[in-house]
Order: sequence, then C-alpha cells, then structure tokens
Amino acid sequence: MAPSLSDLVPQQEPQRIATGFEFTEGPVWHPEGYLLFSDIPADTIYRWSPSKGVEPYIQPSRSSNGLTFDRQGRLVACEHGGRQVSRMADDGAMRTVADGYEGKRLNSPNDLVVHSNGSIYFTDPVYGIQPDEGELGFRGVFRINTDGSVDLLVSDFVAPNGLAFSPDESILYVDDSRRRNTWAFQLRADGWLSNGRIFVDQNVEAEGSPDGMKVDQKGNLYITGGGGLWVVDPDGNHLGTIPFPERPANLAFGGDDDRSIYVTARTSIYHIRGNVPGVRVF
Repeated sequence: MAPSLSDLVPQQEPQRIATGFEFTEGPVWHPEGYLLFSDIPADTIYRWSPSKGVEPYIQPSRSSNGLTFDRQGRLVACEHGGRQVSRMADDGAMRTVADGYEGKRLNSPNDLVVHSNGSIYFTDPVYGIQPDEGELGFRGVFRINTDGSVDLLVSDFVAPNGLAFSPDESILYVDDSRRRNTWAFQLRADGWLSNGRIFVDQNVEAEGSPDGMKVDQKGNLYITGGGGLWVVDPDGNHLGTIPFPERPANLAFGGDDDRSIYVTARTSIYHIRGNVPGVRVF
C-alpha cells in the first residue's frame, strides 16, 4: 500500500530560516551540523547553522549551483561561471575535476551526485551560458570516473537538471526541466545507464518545473516542481505537493536525525520536518 503525503511529511507551515538572497540553490547538509548552499547571482556559497546563522563560505564561487560532498567529505560543486565540476582541495581552494568532454568545454554543469565507488554523475544544460548554446551541441548527463576520465551517458535531454540515486544505487533519477518530467534509468554494475523511462510527469498548470530532488531511505522522491515540493513514492505515484511562500528550486535532508528538509526557494531558505530520514551524502 502506497504511503500518503501526511505519512511522509506531516502538514505544517514551512519555516523561513534565512532570507535576503538573490537565487538560492544546491543545498547540502554536513554531518557536523551545518548547511551549505549556493546563491548563484551573488557568486557565493553560504554556510548556515542554527547557532551562527548565515555566513559567507566561498566567495567568489564561480556562480556555483549544485553542491554535494564526496565519500571523503570534500565539497564538490557544479559551477556555471567556471563551466566545470570542482572539488575542494586540502588548502580550501576549489580545483577543477572536469571542464570538458572530447576536447570541448562543458556547457554549464548544474547538479551532481557521488556514487559509493567515488564516480561523480552530473547534468550539463546551458542555463549558465544562455543565449550561448555552447561547444558540445547537446545537453547531457555525464560521469566522471575515479581516474578523471569523463563519459557521456545520455545526450538527448532538453534541459537536464536535478538528479539522485535510489537508496540502493540501482536507479538514477534525472529531471528534464523543459519537458517537465523526471526520468528513471537502471544503473548497471559497470556504471552505464539503460532502460530509461519517464518516471513521473510534472507537466501541470501550476508555475514551476522539475529542478532539484532528493530521496529518503525508503526510496520516496522529493522533487521541486510546479506548485511546490512534489513527493513521489518509489512506484512513481505522486502523493501530493507541498506549497511554499516562494518557488522551490532544490532541497537537502539534514539535521541530527536526517529528517529535517531544507529547501532553497528564490530569496530564502525554508525548513520543514519529514517522518522518514533522507539518504546521507557521506
């Protein structure tokens, strides 16, 4: 029996915990008790904690968007301005991990996830370089292998955006913002994708398109989209949409029990509580 929306997220008013930004994105929670997030136009990665509030963390950030940590706890970022995926070195500088494919520059890396084997999967639309269409001629989903090589996994998306693994890493979910749907791909043992299918159609009248997403420990998906934050069960059933005062772009699970949900929504950061813990980044 499919859960209900209230089984996963009890009805509540979202709490605004920080505001005054330009366009917030890419939230990720660190187990030491703080949230990092990007403000893309402000060219800054901020740090928020319950005790200290908001403080600049990296500036300039080369207009970073999606953020995550690798299995060693190092920050990894998609950079619009740098047109690259970067990772924090021991000296605190963000260094290039990948910035091209087959001799051509990447478009505008948007979001990313790190597999348990250390490989990095990321999306590469053109949002950060529009109206330029870039050098590649397509908007793809890529994998950065642990040896630094880059493989193209999918090349026919219109605007690939948020992505997430299922808890057992057998499925890779990818949003296509322009087509307003979320795809599911089987993730093979060799790291390649197969059997792509539309997992949930988000083409609704409400304003907003699928953007960022995360998965909880039971495999339910939380996807920003038309009308707010969509909650979808592992079978692709849309359980309901949680509205926010501003249009959400992305989210992260965190807090001491991984049941706090932090949502980046335009000029602010919001917080709600869920019943099922999210999958930890590391």
